[in-house]
Amino acid sequence: MSAVPADAATKKDPACPRTTYTINSKKHYFVKSWWNGTHLKDGPGGTISLSVTKSGTLSATASASTDVSVKAIVAKAKVTVSASVTASVTVTVGHTFTHDITKGKYGNAQYGSWGYKVGFTKKKTSYNGYGYCSVHTTKGTAILPTSSTGWKYWETKS
Repeated sequence: MSAVPADAATKKDPACPRTTYTINSKKHYFVKSWWNGTHLKDGPGGTISLSVTKSGTLSATASASTDVSVKAIVAKAKVTVSASVTASVTVTVGHTFTHDITKGKYGNAQYGSWGYKVGFTKKKTSYNGYGYCSVHTTKGTAILPTSSTGWKYWETKS
């Protein structure tokens, strides 16, 4: 009689192998546009007026200790987080932003997407050779833009 490994989960079935993704957490997250990674600053006091004069694409990213599918995470997040989640979004030309700056302070602004930072779990089930399926779990995070784009504004003392 052969020993069954400790990570054996279920008897072999037609669903082995398979990979599933679960979104565990979500948080609103500002995804900075790639073409103006530095922010714009004006002041002290007065008014800051900005407009987008370029276009670019913001893409979903993911990080984990092993290979994961951004496409699969985006598909799962569309169902469990928001239908507006997308693999990429194009930032279009022509968005103007004006904001009064508090006296003595500096106004800061950056263009990007109002997206999400999600935590996910990837479960990969594969046949282990002992008549069972083994489940290997990977956890990670992903930054997911949405189709909602605009200026993020904040003030600083210097």
